[in-house]
Amino acid sequence: MNIRVGIATASSTVSTKATIAPLRPRQPSIKEKPSTSNLTVARQNLNTKPAKMENDKGEIVDLYVPRKCSATNRIIKANDHASVQLSVGKVDENGRYTGENQTYALCGFIRARGESDDSFNRLTQRDGYLKNVWAASSQR
Repeated sequence: MNIRVGIATASSTVSTKATIAPLRPRQPSIKEKPSTSNLTVARQNLNTKPAKMENDKGEIVDLYVPRKCSATNRIIKANDHASVQLSVGKVDENGRYTGENQTYALCGFIRARGESDDSFNRLTQRDGYLKNVWAASSQR
């Protein structure tokens, strides 16, 4: 690759022709000690195992299990204090609880926009808990 390099002086510009070879990564010699840059330290910190915690029974559990919003499929962060988790119980034809339930999580973003009731109705209708409550054509 040929590149013109100009040097400016007070009286004139001197021009020289230089050839630059493509850069290759420098291989450390055997005697060199590998350096620990800030990037290397940051990568080591990312590769550490997450903190563990014990419950009352002595079993090791994670500190926080992330959830996803059922309406938007967004991850609900640990500091989203406006998010809610609703469990809808399944009932038999006599109206008795069968012991099974369906859990829905709604993030604070949906609740702040006032769309939680529509989202909840849409999700429960999709799963067969409600009938003819929500229709996309009847929305604004």
